[in-house]
Amino acid sequence: MKYRTFGSTGVDVSEVGFGAWAIGGAWGDVSSQDAKAALNAALDTGVSFIDTADVYGDGRSEQLIADVLRQRGGPRPFVATKAGRRLSPHIASGYTRENLAAFVERSLVNLNVDCLDLVQLHCPPPEIYYQQEVFGYMDDLVAAGKIRHYGVSVEKVEEALKALEYPNVKSIQIIFNLFRQRPAKLFLDEAKRRGVAVIARVPLASGLLTGKMSADTTFSVDDHRHFNRHGEAFDVGETFSGVPYEVALGAVEKIRKLVPEGVPMAQFALRWILMESGVTTVIPGAKNAQQAGANSAASSLPAIPAPVMHELAQIYLQDIAPYVHQRW
Repeated sequence: MKYRTFGSTGVDVSEVGFGAWAIGGAWGDVSSQDAKAALNAALDTGVSFIDTADVYGDGRSEQLIADVLRQRGGPRPFVATKAGRRLSPHIASGYTRENLAAFVERSLVNLNVDCLDLVQLHCPPPEIYYQQEVFGYMDDLVAAGKIRHYGVSVEKVEEALKALEYPNVKSIQIIFNLFRQRPAKLFLDEAKRRGVAVIARVPLASGLLTGKMSADTTFSVDDHRHFNRHGEAFDVGETFSGVPYEVALGAVEKIRKLVPEGVPMAQFALRWILMESGVTTVIPGAKNAQQAGANSAASSLPAIPAPVMHELAQIYLQDIAPYVHQRW
């Protein structure tokens, strides 16, 4: 496992982290046993960054992480959580000092810590990026010793660029993968220039970039890949990166021809993300120990040759960009 410095915090984290949405909920049934096995497998391979949220399984994800870390003992990984999506309705006026403090207190209990490593505003409404007082509330939580650092998880590149204007934002989490390449232009360079960490989420486009899905693949009713294909529950860009399923399957077949023999497509797709020096850590999810271990192996793959990178860019421009590039 290779490590990168998490922006201006000075903390080194694994370049392949662990995304803990799947072990919380909305990805079909994942038993507590499998969830803990996945976490342990990731940590055994050197993963030192875990990303979760207070709404993943209504706190289940945070609690599972706390259980595993308590059982393991020893040095703790860097654990990032999120706040804001517990609001119902999820509107800007709910981002009050009192509500954010309450969300943080709940996560402190769920994660069994006295201070949270990183709290990210969880894809807040667009108006929040123009409300300086909300970022002031986060500053106050840092001053109170409740959180060490804070950042923002965003949907759009424009939101990411706006969040960078706040000097104490330590990280930006954004969708970045072979099917969502727009952040590679202005945003990643600007984040790097400002010393802000970048967390790349949805790296496998909800599993499409594993190369294991087909037109006949079905998903359980409690899996967002079944119930959010058109944005019924949350931003459609979170599901299959917003690419129409059949279109994406066609692009996957073109990508498959570029994957080196013996390398799983998922690892290849993760390695593509890590080619960007502006990315600090990528957070694939895992439902079991085998998936977690395979994800970590992407860190040891050799660099992707420039001609292959060019071909991958062309596939994006021709097949995928018309559906997603200007939306997010």
